[in-house]
Amino acid sequence: MNHSGNCSALSEEYQYYFFPAVYILALVVGLPGNLAALFVFSFRITNRTAFSVYISNLALADIVILLVLPFRIHYHLNGNNWEFGDFTCRVTGSLFFANIYMSICFMTCICVDRYMATVHPHSYLRMRSRWCSVVVSVALWCICGVAVLVFILLGPLENNQDGSGACKCFESFTKEEWETRLLGYSILGLIFGSMLPSVVILVCYPLAARRISMIKTKTAQRAVRVIYTIMAITLFCFLPNHIVYLLHVLRRLDVIENCSTANAIFVARRITMALVTLNTCLDPVLYYVTTSHCKWKWLKMTWLWGKVTRRRGVYIITVL
Repeated sequence: MNHSGNCSALSEEYQYYFFPAVYILALVVGLPGNLAALFVFSFRITNRTAFSVYISNLALADIVILLVLPFRIHYHLNGNNWEFGDFTCRVTGSLFFANIYMSICFMTCICVDRYMATVHPHSYLRMRSRWCSVVVSVALWCICGVAVLVFILLGPLENNQDGSGACKCFESFTKEEWETRLLGYSILGLIFGSMLPSVVILVCYPLAARRISMIKTKTAQRAVRVIYTIMAITLFCFLPNHIVYLLHVLRRLDVIENCSTANAIFVARRITMALVTLNTCLDPVLYYVTTSHCKWKWLKMTWLWGKVTRRRGVYIITVL
């Protein structure tokens, strides 16, 4: 997704080492953690809740991203030269970016679930059936699947050639490719996969944290720490990528034409893509270590917000 126009192309050599290092770290740390989370939340829990359903789907989205990374590692180690064919490029590239959006969407679902449980507990108890979360999850996967399938079936991607003879994969798109296939996907992704989820997380979680902080218990204080940790991951991993991608789209549409700005966006785009990938390492740490969802010795679940109690005039879901 290099920038275009009359600006001179930046060196790509740092990518040959930078991306493989980040992706290998994500695989080594993130894959075992997410596989364990998927196993625990899918098969070790007898009383499934909306929270566990969303966690399972978040882990699944992260696993899909991680399974694509070996192709990306080979691509960068091979001098940004793709050797697996155009169809494989479209499949792996589509799955990589689509599941980044799926990750932020499921984090948003978790956010809304926790917000309702703490701020509107009566309404939450009436609608907390896991079937609601299953329907939401299936709907998100169906929308994602249709979008990916349509993108793949639209045919080969056109890339700008840099004279090296290397075959690019999911970058260096031609202007015509951007004005047809990519523009619509980019706008929809920015609105529904970036901006709206980020706003929901950064608005709902502070409200939930404020309500929980009114209760001076260890459980409540731990919940507040968890909420702030989730917000930190959003600010660190997702939000920079969303902002830079917006600038990247504006650059590709020639709204931003200054070469120095374009070069800065080019480099920032690479860095933020790495940050998004590292989110796959943080998700398992966040959801079943920080919140004590999993006691590793016995793989036995305990639930934060397991039942409703009322302390000091504020309703909250506390540990069973």
